[in-house]
Amino acid sequence: MDAEPRSAKGRRTRARLLEAGKTVFERDGFLQARITDIAAEARVSHGSFYHYFDSKESLFREIAEEVEVRLVSMDDVPHHGDGDSGPVDRIRAANRSYLSAYKKEARIMRVIEEVSRYDETVRSVRAKRDDYLAVRLESAIARLQSEGLADTRIDTRYAAMALGGMVAKFAEMTFVGGHAFDLDMAVEQLTLLWANALGIREDTSARAARAKRGAA
Repeated sequence: MDAEPRSAKGRRTRARLLEAGKTVFERDGFLQARITDIAAEARVSHGSFYHYFDSKESLFREIAEEVEVRLVSMDDVPHHGDGDSGPVDRIRAANRSYLSAYKKEARIMRVIEEVSRYDETVRSVRAKRDDYLAVRLESAIARLQSEGLADTRIDTRYAAMALGGMVAKFAEMTFVGGHAFDLDMAVEQLTLLWANALGIREDTSARAARAKRGAA
């Protein structure tokens, strides 16, 4: 990753180049995108581009990493212990958050998917996202097991990889592959698959929420 500029003006220019690069990559694809077009979109000279990035490859890699981080941030998902949400509600919220974020970034994700096939750095960025998500899911599944809400026969690592991969692949097929699925229906079906795979029932979620309210 290229060095961060020290001045506020430099940081603003760099941010404009990242935004412009995303726009051009989405429009033209990676191979057809030109630094001249990115600079024009950012309203800087062609030469100025090289003050901030070594190449269009380095620019794209940073864009890819930022997008991948946004996909798994899930800041809108309630944390364990927040409010009255039970385990199924949290699974549903996480699925909706991921699918909604992927849908929003579908145009650039299409390019990232393509570039990851031949660019090791972009591929490693995607692998890092998958690893981060798997660790978080594994922890969540283990917690559900410790609370007696999920089947303890399930290996948390295998389950995290399989269930997380299911949602990620579904998002790719839907928003990049062009398969027509209703978002709300997709969220509900993926949540049902998740809950059934872990041995969680909706009424268990409701009872847990009611118990929390009663103990408050």
